[in-house]
Amino acid sequence: MKRAVIGIVFNPDQSQVLILKRRDVDVWVLPGGGVDENERLEAAVIREIQEETGLSTKIKRKVAEYTPCNRLAELTDAFECEVIEGALKKGEETRDIYFCPLTQLPKSFFFIHDDWLQDALKNSPEVIRKPIVQVTYLKLLQYFCRHPIQVIRFALTRLGLSLNR
Repeated sequence: MKRAVIGIVFNPDQSQVLILKRRDVDVWVLPGGGVDENERLEAAVIREIQEETGLSTKIKRKVAEYTPCNRLAELTDAFECEVIEGALKKGEETRDIYFCPLTQLPKSFFFIHDDWLQDALKNSPEVIRKPIVQVTYLKLLQYFCRHPIQVIRFALTRLGLSLNR
């Protein structure tokens, strides 16, 4: 089973979170991506944040593990990370990036990532374990009716045909 990681990076007073706008699909997301073969989850999230944002980070805690309910999602581990050093720098997959106030998340912030951000803000002492129930075939169809180009671009990316602009 493929696995993904998400990095949740707050500013020092936790009033802002690091988000980025993808190049291939016009949505704002938390940094993250796929885990390479034989790569540790912790190394993968640090690598993904570095590649997408230019920031070196360290893990503060594992927030959650999300299990897919269908083939539309991947087993995903979310980590809260903190910046060690670096300056924001766009990567190959990143169109825009910034620390966004938690009270002003953009309308196009990916709804699943918003759920995962809310889980991080709970500061649970235990790792949260939940199924990914937000991604269903019916919701994909509904989203496709509202945003067909985004869904097609996402599908092409999943097939390995990146359309980075």
